[in-house]
Amino acid sequence: MSNRVENLTIGAFARTCGVNVETIRYYQRRGLLSEPRKPLGGIRRYGESDVARVRFIKTAQRLGFTLEEVALLLRLDHGTHCSEAATIAQHKLAEVRVRLADLGLMENVLAGLVARCQKARGNISCPLISSLHSASVEPGSKGNKRPPRSRRRSAR
Repeated sequence: MSNRVENLTIGAFARTCGVNVETIRYYQRRGLLSEPRKPLGGIRRYGESDVARVRFIKTAQRLGFTLEEVALLLRLDHGTHCSEAATIAQHKLAEVRVRLADLGLMENVLAGLVARCQKARGNISCPLISSLHSASVEPGSKGNKRPPRSRRRSAR
């Protein structure tokens, strides 16, 4: 049995890639994926190179790259632009490290709030709920100020 994928309809193509048809169409509108020529009276067909391209896009997204960054990487996909690709990846790595630091701070704040809740006894207001109502939760303060806003950009 051959592992080659050729002559797929858009539905079969989407299933092979693990996405839905609208994702394929969205990538086409964004210029990330070309739309095959439609033969006269026929159906557009997709092949192995299309599957590889969508898998590239999805893998890059799982690593945190935005679709704009994916488009840049796809333009560098000739193999001779490693330094440019490395620069894009270095920027992404810096963003990931900032997010990890933010998550560590968020973990500390939540751990402090949970500890305060566990210490609270009797018929008093929950320290966690009170802190959230008063918007007084801040990373690094063990439950006294506001949490950071997420910097995550939407990616399809």
